[in-house]
Amino acid sequence: MFCTLGEIIGSTGSRLERTLSGIPGKKCGTIIFTAEELSNCRDIATMQLCANKLDKKDFFGKSDPFLVFYRSNEDGTFTICHKTEVIKNNLNPVWQPFTIPVRALCNGDYDRTVKVDVYDWDRDGSHDFIGEFTTSYREFSRGQSQFNVYEVLNPKKKGKKKKYVNSGTVTLLSFKVESEHTFVDFIRGGTQLNFTVAIDFTASNGNPSQPTSLHYMSPYQMNAYAMALKAVGEIIQDYDSDKLFPAYGFGAKLPPDGKISHAFPLNSKTENPNCVGIDGVLEAYFQTLRTVQLYGPTNFAPVINQVARSAAEVTDGSQYSVLLMITDGVISDMAQTKESVVNAASLPMSIIIVGVGPAEFDAMEELDGDEVRVSSRGRFAERDIVQFVPFRDYIDRSGNQVLSMARLAKDVLAEIPDQLLSFMKSRGIEPRPPLPANSDSPAMSTTTTTTTTPATKKERNTHT
Repeated sequence: MFCTLGEIIGSTGSRLERTLSGIPGKKCGTIIFTAEELSNCRDIATMQLCANKLDKKDFFGKSDPFLVFYRSNEDGTFTICHKTEVIKNNLNPVWQPFTIPVRALCNGDYDRTVKVDVYDWDRDGSHDFIGEFTTSYREFSRGQSQFNVYEVLNPKKKGKKKKYVNSGTVTLLSFKVESEHTFVDFIRGGTQLNFTVAIDFTASNGNPSQPTSLHYMSPYQMNAYAMALKAVGEIIQDYDSDKLFPAYGFGAKLPPDGKISHAFPLNSKTENPNCVGIDGVLEAYFQTLRTVQLYGPTNFAPVINQVARSAAEVTDGSQYSVLLMITDGVISDMAQTKESVVNAASLPMSIIIVGVGPAEFDAMEELDGDEVRVSSRGRFAERDIVQFVPFRDYIDRSGNQVLSMARLAKDVLAEIPDQLLSFMKSRGIEPRPPLPANSDSPAMSTTTTTTTTPATKKERNTHT
């Protein structure tokens, strides 16, 4: 049998039962999968430390100290997991409180060694070592006490000077732990991912009947558009119970009058643009290629606004929209698109843009706010909701399409959980309690083996 992690987590109560097969004519029994996220890997620790009488390292002044935290690994090595800010010219610094995931500090092992180095900051990067101490999460969890005052020791000084005591002390001022909600919490509580597709039908893609076209329908292999759609869609569909996906095209002339549209349903049904499953979207895509005339320009704003209107209808955390846009070229309506993204950033919505073909996609990077948050008319996006990737970066050199699709899906979907959490946190939305394994409530169902559409799920993405 075969199943995905998404199917297990998305099933009611995170419990999935499947029939085993493989021996013709013989019953092989059933297998039951259950998923549980370890609570100690979800804890977030917030702490504050200060130091007293640290060694003076600067010739013309005092030290500029900062702390470096290391998590110990199973092989005995250490990995940096946090650095504090630098406190200038101070031998008795008080650092700002900071927050760190417990899994980053000790990987959930409360007794694992945590090493802390104390350095004197130098402009050229050759920071001077003041000393070190070791502790553990369990020790930190005692909070402010005599157990959390640490001598900072410099092994070299200790070996050379008989009267050496220490290079100062570091004291834990405060320590608290909170459990942070995760993507899994919301999915288990019934949050649905509403997946929408938008495909570029502009003339720059080339004549679909020619092998050089990005839309070429080869009888032997999928084109880049189909590969991107299938790679992303087959994973995200596990988090959408009804498997109905609105699918749009943009930049084409439509029959019978040749009117240009930038948000037309691929199934030609204006009142119900939903396609059944990813295979249904692919079928509608191929059918559209046979009936429309590729034209232009490449306008993103109409489709983004279309999905944003739907996302705005349900903002209680029960639904979250993901728009996948696949395109080959430069955006023609960049100003309008930026404004649409800024507006959409306040809604339960994310946008994935996959660039296909050899074009330069510099403008797309501007929308992907990893470095600089996108802005419009002096207003910045509330959240980073856009993830852009050029498909050519994921094509396997040996021609293995399955591997290319897996690489693409991994990267384009990597930011969705954090983007969903950022919306929920900004609105103070808590996940609903996990659904019991025996729950048969259609209104709260996620991915199950049935095809029942949730009774309370609103009709969405209706074209206007």
